[in-house]
Amino acid sequence: MTFTLPDHVLHRLIDARRIVVLTGGGVAAESGVPSFGAAHTGKWAQYDVSELATPQAFVRNPRLVWEWYDYRRGLAEKAQPGATHYALVHLEQYYPAFTLITQTIDGLHWRAGSRDLIELNGSLRRSRCFEAGHIALTWEDDGEIPPHCTQCGSLLRPDVVMFGEGLPHSELRRARLAVEQCDVFMCAGSVGAIEPIASFPFVARRSGAFVLTIAPDESIYTLMADYVVPTTPGVIMPELVKLIAGDVGGLEELQADAF
Repeated sequence: MTFTLPDHVLHRLIDARRIVVLTGGGVAAESGVPSFGAAHTGKWAQYDVSELATPQAFVRNPRLVWEWYDYRRGLAEKAQPGATHYALVHLEQYYPAFTLITQTIDGLHWRAGSRDLIELNGSLRRSRCFEAGHIALTWEDDGEIPPHCTQCGSLLRPDVVMFGEGLPHSELRRARLAVEQCDVFMCAGSVGAIEPIASFPFVARRSGAFVLTIAPDESIYTLMADYVVPTTPGVIMPELVKLIAGDVGGLEELQADAF
């Protein structure tokens, strides 16, 4: 089936100069990355969330918290970026100003090649030290769990937002500014309706942006949209790229180069 859009929608997408795309658990699910709840099974089901994914839990039992997130890191590393991930890389290359905001922590957008990327909830591919916040992209596997920061010696923790922690202010400010300045705001896939992210479509519309949502289920993001495509983004995103940028080609090469 050929995917089409009404002319007025397509023209807004083609003529836009500044675009913001928001993704969340829906895009992660397309690549087979389990949600927190889906991963909370087997040996992990015996533990309450408060024992696995809070700063207080890390203070009480850093080894258990590290092992839980290391398990989830392993699941993410086994997954592969999907059609939506690669289509968004193409759109980043097409638009003069492109910002990708994601709630996901699996790192798949980065692995696919997205670089104008705001990971609001952090990423499993990074750690940071508990005492000073030094970021670590790699760490030594010397048997210590958790490993220690090479700069200050304190314990490393996953560089993700745990329950009870607020979103990082710098990233949130950057995301809000991009939304306020965009011509098009696109929500791709199911996204958690958590404030202040849930207000992004309203902020975009108030600034005059066109809001497009691609998602199978009704949510605040579909209710606030100027136009809704009621399907999962992986089904239509490659075709959407062709409609916007023409037959760009090279998608297979882009996927290969990401690895």
